Amino acid sequence: MKKVLFFITLLAFSFSCSNENRKETEQESLEAMSEEVMQYDEDITQSVVDHHLKAFIGNDLNETMADYTEESILITPYRTYRGLAEIQLNFENAFAALPKDSTTVTVSKNTAIRDVGYIIWEADAPKLNFSYCSDTFIIQNGKIVSQTFAGIITPK
Repeated sequence: MKKVLFFITLLAFSFSCSNENRKETEQESLEAMSEEVMQYDEDITQSVVDHHLKAFIGNDLNETMADYTEESILITPYRTYRGLAEIQLNFENAFAALPKDSTTVTVSKNTAIRDVGYIIWEADAPKLNFSYCSDTFIIQNGKIVSQTFAGIITPK
C-alpha cells in the first residue's frame, strides 16, 4: 500500500511540476509576444496621420487609400466600412461633399501617442457644415488598420 501511495504521490508531483513548467513557458511566450506588439514608433504614427490629412484635404483618393490595407476598417456613425473597396466608397462620397476648391478645413488637434493618432477638425463646405469632427486612427506597420469618425454634419 505504501508503494502505491508513494507512486501516486510521485505522479501527482510530476504532473504538478510539468503543469507549472508549461504555465511558465506559456506566460513567457505571452510576455514576449506582448513586448513585440507593444513596440510603437510615434513618429511613424504621426507621419501616417499627417499624410492622411494632407491627402484628405487635397481630395487625393489614391494617396488617401495608400494609408489602408484590405484588412482595414473604418467605423462611422452611419456604417462600418471593411476593406479597400468599401473604404474607398466612403472617401468618394466624402470628397463629393467636401470639394477641395470650395471647402475650408481647419484642424484644431493632431496628436499621436504610441500607435494611436487622433484629430479634431471642422470644415465649411458649399452644401454642408462639419463641426467638431473627430477621427481616431490605429496605425500598425505604417498603415491605418482601424479608424473611427464622428462629427456633427449639418446642411446649409
